[in-house]
Amino acid sequence: MPLQRRLPKFGFTNPTRKTYEIITLGQLDRFATGSVIDAAALATAGLVRTGRPVKLLANGSLTKSFTIKVDKASETARAAVVAAGGTFEMLDATVGQEG
Repeated sequence: MPLQRRLPKFGFTNPTRKTYEIITLGQLDRFATGSVIDAAALATAGLVRTGRPVKLLANGSLTKSFTIKVDKASETARAAVVAAGGTFEMLDATVGQEG
C-alpha cells in the first residue's frame, strides 16, 4: 500500500493562530462605575483565563462608565463604551490588519 494511504489523515493546524478570550458588554455590569477593566481585573472576576488576549464584543448593553483596556474590540463595542461615558484603550498594535 502506498505511503500516503498508510499515514493518518489530519487537518492543518495554524501554528500562529491567536485565540482570544471573549467578553461581552453585558458581562461588565458586575464592575463598579469608574473602575479600570483590564485582563487582570477580568481574570480576578473569573470571566477570562490568564495569559490569553481579550476581545470585547457588543452583546448586551452598558449602563456604567468604565476605563476598558483590552487587546481587541468590535467597532460597535467601542462606540457603546464611549456613548456610556467611558474611555477605551486598545493594547494590540495590529488592529485592523487581519486578512
